[in-house]
Amino acid sequence: MANLKMFIDGEWKESETLETRPIINPANGEVISYAPEGTVADARAAIFAARSAFEKGVWSGISAQERASYLFKIADKIEEYADELTQLETMDNGKTLREAGFDVGDAAACFRYYAGLITKPDGYTYHVADPMQAMVVREPVGVCGLIVPWNYPLLMSVWKIAPALAAGNTIVFKPSEVTPVTPKKLFEIFEEVGLPKGVANMVMGAGAVVGNEIASHPEVDMISFTGGTKTGKHIMKTAADTMKKVSLELGGKSPNIIFADADFETAVDYALFGIYAGAGQVCSAGSRILVEESIYDQFVARFVERAKQIKVGPGNDPSTEMGPLVSKEHLEKVLHYIEVGKQEGASVACGGNRIVSNGLDNGYFVEPTAFVDVNQEMRIVQEEIFGPVVVIQKFKDEEEAVKLANGTVYGLAGGVFTNDGAKGLRVIKKLKSGITWVNSYHPTYNEAPWGGYKQSGIGRSLGTFGLEEFQEIKQININLQVEPIGWFSN
Repeated sequence: MANLKMFIDGEWKESETLETRPIINPANGEVISYAPEGTVADARAAIFAARSAFEKGVWSGISAQERASYLFKIADKIEEYADELTQLETMDNGKTLREAGFDVGDAAACFRYYAGLITKPDGYTYHVADPMQAMVVREPVGVCGLIVPWNYPLLMSVWKIAPALAAGNTIVFKPSEVTPVTPKKLFEIFEEVGLPKGVANMVMGAGAVVGNEIASHPEVDMISFTGGTKTGKHIMKTAADTMKKVSLELGGKSPNIIFADADFETAVDYALFGIYAGAGQVCSAGSRILVEESIYDQFVARFVERAKQIKVGPGNDPSTEMGPLVSKEHLEKVLHYIEVGKQEGASVACGGNRIVSNGLDNGYFVEPTAFVDVNQEMRIVQEEIFGPVVVIQKFKDEEEAVKLANGTVYGLAGGVFTNDGAKGLRVIKKLKSGITWVNSYHPTYNEAPWGGYKQSGIGRSLGTFGLEEFQEIKQININLQVEPIGWFSN
């Protein structure tokens, strides 16, 4: 694979310093490419290009129908390159081909959704006192800084880029320094469909350098970030100096509540999917399973039995069900949390080890892991591990289930399994979570809002809410009877 480049003002560029960083295949530890190590100067060049393009109106000044036509073309190209994008995503991130394929399909659908949305009725009119006519219109924010994580390199990029462009903004985009390969291919598609220069700019590099400059620069009007809560807090503080609009989708420690009256095998199946899909590297992962005490032992036994059967291996092996963790650094973090859990007195019901057998010794593989004998105060219950590690807790009744479920600083997602429809809705309504399921876990849709309560973030992605994040609201009042008001006597 050729070395990567950044995309600034319609041109592919190296870093100002020509410095690069290796991009690693997490399945085998091999270098697959080198990416530019962007600098403050690179970030500023992208910001100025985006500002110039926005002020010239080469994107914001064209009709919604014209913008939509570009987005439809991008969706078509994503589908045209679907096989290549899927392979690149698996090579770069480690996720299975099946997961990567779903992400590519969702990415195309997301562009199509926003292409359709921006040509639909928009704004409001108000009946106010004569002779005035009042209305509200939505306008682009301006230059939007978009910073995405490594767990969904392509899809998370599209979740931000598609609505930002649909609204008429120009963008300065920073992919994760760990997984820039498919975002780079996406920007090749932007060039291929002929997006005007300066509309979409991509700067690679470290968050502390490039990301910080995007968050702090006064010519950036909005910052949209998905990632860890600690980084999100820093971005929020940094953006406050220039009063940027801020949208943050942060961490989670999401509860999955299993009542005794649930369909047992369905609950077990979704509980496995909720935590081990994507090797647990999912912000909405069901990383806390809460089980009613009367079925707790039965549930743990069946869950562990099935977790041990999960086929772990390279993502490009069609038989693989769970791939590696994304990097050596993240592997070490997850393994550290497993040791913390043991030291806190929790019991490992299954897993708990790095996998180094069967030719996997050079990759970053961890066994599907489950802890039991846990309490609410343990770090492994309270803190986001972001790996294939789950804690299984018991509860005695509905009240305790809700209390435990809401007992962290996070509020991103949550699930409830029960055959009592009233109880399911009653409990879901009590969860302080932004994304919830009843008798399901994980399916999400471009049409519905994504985001959380508490320290899981601010604002919403996707759906009409996601478009509104990238728009400003303007009130317009028109006098239909143009004559002096006569407020003052002379």
